Amino acid sequence: MTAPSDSSARADDRQYQADILPGVSRTFALTIPTLPPRLTVVVTNAYLLCRIADTIEDDPLLDIERKEANLARFLAVVEGRDDAADFSAAVAPLLAPDIPPAESELMRNIPRVVAVTHSFSEAEREILARCVTVMCVDMPRFQRNSSRTGLRDLPEFDAYCYAVAGVVGELLTDLFCIHCPELEPSRDEMRKLAVSFGQGLQMTNILKDVWDDYGRGACWLPRSVFEGGESPLDDLPGSHRDESFQRGLETLLVIAHGHLRNALEFTCRIPPREKGIRRFCLWALGMAVLTVGKIERNRLFADSNEVKISRRAVRATVLATNLLVSNNRGLRLLFRLAARRLPS
Repeated sequence: MTAPSDSSARADDRQYQADILPGVSRTFALTIPTLPPRLTVVVTNAYLLCRIADTIEDDPLLDIERKEANLARFLAVVEGRDDAADFSAAVAPLLAPDIPPAESELMRNIPRVVAVTHSFSEAEREILARCVTVMCVDMPRFQRNSSRTGLRDLPEFDAYCYAVAGVVGELLTDLFCIHCPELEPSRDEMRKLAVSFGQGLQMTNILKDVWDDYGRGACWLPRSVFEGGESPLDDLPGSHRDESFQRGLETLLVIAHGHLRNALEFTCRIPPREKGIRRFCLWALGMAVLTVGKIERNRLFADSNEVKISRRAVRATVLATNLLVSNNRGLRLLFRLAARRLPS
């Protein structure tokens, strides 16, 4: 039997990426394929690398020391300093048996994902490695101090959001600049807006998932925003109806609104002809705005299901943004309409 060629093996591994993506993220399985073909492959790979790091960080059976050790080794694998097959064989059996099946499969197939990483250009590999470095180094620091008492203050909250999402915004900007060289002169400003974009999406998830995180013994809200109340953050069931908590929640909604507005400006700076990149950004932005809007309308929610947007809302977001994808003026008007009830 003839052994498969290198190009055939790479094609199979890239197809594996596309096949596993819907199992680990329905949202990104919707948005990433809108990108131009080359970017679709690279951004899918970037997402899967981040998902592998997240799976290690979130695993309930691994103590912080083993998480740090495995994240350090995963970074070495991404950079080509360690063997992917050896790492996958070592880490997969350590993970909790009840993690989602798709994540378990992904962890067993780390060599296939990393093989795609190593097929990219040097510039692309450096961009991906930088993002994975930030996540693998910084995430354990926050994990080590995680508790139901929340993060200390807004600067620490911003640092957390950067480590898990803002750095991804920088990664996307750098990849977009490779694909679209005319963005290069505005790279620095785009990267700042992209960090804000990432923080807006992450804040949306933190606010939406606050009860899920609380159930796992964690809280990612900044304590300083909620000071002055009778109940601390570690007693959310008893304090989330307090006036002081609601004032703090409004402060965070104002901040999230500002970051999502920056996300729109980031998108509007992408050349109108790059409809795929714009759709990728707009769909994520639109779903975030609608989610924050549901939180605003139902501030006393006690379950993330109460503020999840419907499939109908997702379809409406896709339709509206597709109609206006190249029209900055129309997109700004659409944003104002969608966010009109948000505090600002």
